[in-house]
Amino acid sequence: MSATSKKMGRTSVPELRARKGKDPIVCLTAYTAPMAQRLDEHCDLLLVGDSLGMVVYGMESTLAVTVDMMVNHGKAVMRGSKNACVVVDLPFGSYQESKEQAFRTASHILAETGCAAVKLEGGAELAETIEFLTMRGVPVMAHIGLMPQQVNTMGGFKSQGRDEETARKTLADAKAVAKAGAFSVVVEGTVEPVARQITEAIDIPTIGIGASVACDGQVLVTEDILGLFSDFTPKFVKRYANLGDAVSEAAGQYADEVRTRQFPTDEHCFGLAKKGKLRAV
Repeated sequence: MSATSKKMGRTSVPELRARKGKDPIVCLTAYTAPMAQRLDEHCDLLLVGDSLGMVVYGMESTLAVTVDMMVNHGKAVMRGSKNACVVVDLPFGSYQESKEQAFRTASHILAETGCAAVKLEGGAELAETIEFLTMRGVPVMAHIGLMPQQVNTMGGFKSQGRDEETARKTLADAKAVAKAGAFSVVVEGTVEPVARQITEAIDIPTIGIGASVACDGQVLVTEDILGLFSDFTPKFVKRYANLGDAVSEAAGQYADEVRTRQFPTDEHCFGLAKKGKLRAV
C-alpha cells in the first residue's frame, strides 16, 4: 500500500490478518518517537523489537532486555506514529514460565503502551500460550525459525531449515502457531524453499526476515538498512543508505569548528547588537 493511498487511522490487526496472499505487508523496527514519525507513512506495521537491546543499548544479545525497556520504547513509538499498527516484543524471561505469566506481561504492555499486539518467540512449544492469550483478547504475532532469544540453545545465529529435521520442525512450528490463533508469524533466518513452503501451508500472513520473497510481508531492523548499526551486517540485510558515515562526518566537522572557534558565529548567539555590542535584555 503506497503512502498516498494509505487510509487515515491505524492499520488494525484484523486488516493485517486479511492481507494474507495480497499486497505485501511492509514492516520495520522502531524504538523512538522521531524514528517512528519518519517511518509511519511508509509502513503497515512498526515492530518495537527486543533487538533494541543490541541496537540502542549495545548489548551482545537480546537476553538482558527488560519489560520496562519494552514499555518505554513502545510508548515512544506510539507517540511518534499515527497510521502503522504497532507490535511490541515480549522480552526473554517474561512469558516462557507459564501462560499465566505471559498474559500478565502482555496485558501490562498493551495497557501501558496502547500498542495493538505483542510478539513472542517460539513454535509448537508455545502454542498453548498463544491460544491462552488470544482467547483472552491479546493479539499475538508469533516468531519462528531463527529465534534470537534462543541463541544459546541454537548455538548462535544460525539459519534454519538446511536439513530435513530443522525444515520439518520449522514447518510444524508455523502450523502450530497458526492453529493456536496467532494473527501473523515472523519467519526469520529460514532457507528460502522452507519459508516459501510455510507461506503456502498456513492461512496467516508470514513476515520474512532472511527468508523468502514469497512471504506475505518483510521486516528489517531500520538501523541496518540505514547504515546506523555497524557491529555486524546480516547476510539478509540490504543497505539503502549509509547514514552512519554521514553522522561521523557531521560530528567531525562540528568538532573541527568548535576547536578552531569557527562555531558558534554571531548568527548562532543571543543578545548581540549589529556592531557586536551586547544588547540590553
